Amino acid sequence: MIKLFGHPASTYTRKVLCTLHEIEAPFELRFVDLNGGEHTQAAHLARQPFGRVPTIDDQGFTLYESRAIIRYLNDQYGGRLVPPDVRGRAAMDQWIDVGYSYFSAAALKPILHHVFGFPQDEPTLEAASAMIEQTLDVLEARLGAGPFLAGEQFSLADIVYLPDLDYLMATPLQAAVSSRGNVASWWARSSERPSWRKATGR
Repeated sequence: MIKLFGHPASTYTRKVLCTLHEIEAPFELRFVDLNGGEHTQAAHLARQPFGRVPTIDDQGFTLYESRAIIRYLNDQYGGRLVPPDVRGRAAMDQWIDVGYSYFSAAALKPILHHVFGFPQDEPTLEAASAMIEQTLDVLEARLGAGPFLAGEQFSLADIVYLPDLDYLMATPLQAAVSSRGNVASWWARSSERPSWRKATGR
């Protein structure tokens, strides 16, 4: 059975949880106490030398970095979260990289400030909001051409945006999401998937 070492509130862990539920692979969540500093202890550093979460152990095969993990899980367990054609997969990878390069780091700032109570200064929040708005505009245009980021099929590309958007919906940036009709419709479709509801404990 797959062992997933992570924290259920972590956006990165939630990507893996959603993927596991989508592909219906059996797994066991091994809770890593971030508040207690467990991620800095030797046992965890042996699994993840940078002291982050998540990590998986699949019958002796260990892997860290959430994007690598979700690709591996889909490929190893016969998931259908990757388009079958080369161009579809390339489009999926593009949107995954857009999320990593332009969205996640910016989204983290208002999430830390409004959700987790780690204050960010006003210039930091303003810069993050501008990047979030720009990325949402790009997503809005893409989602006007199809229901999901890689086309007609829900894919790993959609999964990587769900954790950040879930938390952003509890911040003032919720209005930025709701004001973009295609993004709002995508969010409604994707956030109601059983896999995501299970990943968030709903």
